[in-house]
Amino acid sequence: MGEVSAESITLDLLLDARETVRRSPLGVINTPMILWSQTTLPVNNAQSIHIKLENMQRTGSFKIRGVANQFARRQTGGNFVTMSAGNYGKSFAYASKHYESKGKVVMPETAPMSRSALIESFGVDVERVPTSCLMNVVNRCVQEDDMTFLHSYDDLDLIAGHGSLGLEVLEVVPEPDVVVVCCGGGGLLAGVAAALKLSGRDKTRIYGVEPEGACTMYKSFLEKKPVGMDTSSIASGLAPPFAGTLPYELCRRYVEEIVLVSDDEIKAAVSTLYRAGLVVEPSGSAAFAAINAGKIPRLEGSDVVCILSGGNIGKDELGNFPD
Repeated sequence: MGEVSAESITLDLLLDARETVRRSPLGVINTPMILWSQTTLPVNNAQSIHIKLENMQRTGSFKIRGVANQFARRQTGGNFVTMSAGNYGKSFAYASKHYESKGKVVMPETAPMSRSALIESFGVDVERVPTSCLMNVVNRCVQEDDMTFLHSYDDLDLIAGHGSLGLEVLEVVPEPDVVVVCCGGGGLLAGVAAALKLSGRDKTRIYGVEPEGACTMYKSFLEKKPVGMDTSSIASGLAPPFAGTLPYELCRRYVEEIVLVSDDEIKAAVSTLYRAGLVVEPSGSAAFAAINAGKIPRLEGSDVVCILSGGNIGKDELGNFPD
């Protein structure tokens, strides 16, 4: 990734990335925002909550934003390798096909097989390995196969691309009091938080949400450095083996707190959203789960934004959630 730090992310960089994402031939969507009160979700009268529907994004998740900025700044026809539990891999594969690049996605063996098959359908190779071995396999591909590593969350261009989501939020809710975002490796949370704070929203409280069994950023905050752990969660997209270095620096600077939710709370969130007509995967439901479970403090009277970050869940997976 080169030598970068939190100071590398500036408002000018984020505005330039937003224009790159908007003009991308990958067809990134300015996704809708809807009021909680205008849905059939359980009544929540304590505050005004806007829901950003990234589950309706191209390739089914926010990941295409960062990928669009990454690929726009790389040579067409490259030979790239990455690691992903599914959503970044899907966007990476989609972009690889468009840009006529070769690629491989190294996936944790816990990821649904349906996601591996979907990624392979774009002409990209998939190798499934234990989570603890992801980086070892990526390094082997770089050293032995002369592939270029595109990081799925710890990358300047990727984070800047994700910042476009934060800038879109401000177009609808110019002065949010609270913004709630899921967190895995931290790329989305870092990009959104930087976009809001560098746009002058100093009073906005930004919360990241992680699963209890995959809380690398939470532990990183406690230890004051990016750390890893053996992760286990139904939200596989939020369970990378370690927190990203650049995301950690940005989150420490701009994020109020990392909040934890249980797998049961995530399952309940998926089911509640589905009953309201919103198909959202476990990883994409984490921010909603935190609000729904009362984990975000001081919401009464606040203008709140909740990011539903992805909707890549199959019919077979939905059967595992309570009605």
